[in-house]
Amino acid sequence: MSSAIQELCRAIAQNTSYDAFAPAFSQAQWDILGAYLQPLDMPAGQVLINQGTQDRTLFFIESGALSVHVVGEEGQMQLAILNPGSVVGEGAFFSRLPRSANVVATGSARVWRLSPIRFAELANRQPAVALELTLALGSVIARRMVNKPKRVAVT
Repeated sequence: MSSAIQELCRAIAQNTSYDAFAPAFSQAQWDILGAYLQPLDMPAGQVLINQGTQDRTLFFIESGALSVHVVGEEGQMQLAILNPGSVVGEGAFFSRLPRSANVVATGSARVWRLSPIRFAELANRQPAVALELTLALGSVIARRMVNKPKRVAVT
């Protein structure tokens, strides 16, 4: 396995949350996906996703934790804390709607970014990998939607 995404793969494999991102990838498929991802190191407090922006980028959390919260008339409300091995940005990825929440690093964090353009390239060149990624993301959304308190945390 590519050493670049080895820690991300470990975090995903160790994530046992109800909404775990769990694609059925071989080591070779992880390496293929890794070539389309870009790492992003975030200091505490850095905003990853801004509520209301039009962006379909997906993020996979390797380390650290991200806070998902919405800002409304009554102020700010935290919806979820996402830990290593989780994915964020899946709602806008599928819906093409503006981001539904803010996502901020609670401490230093490392995420891997998959832009819509890179996903389109992946789908063209490696359709089996893109399909499994899409199915795994759909599973995350379905699980988050079933859990009423987390339903609004689909970003």
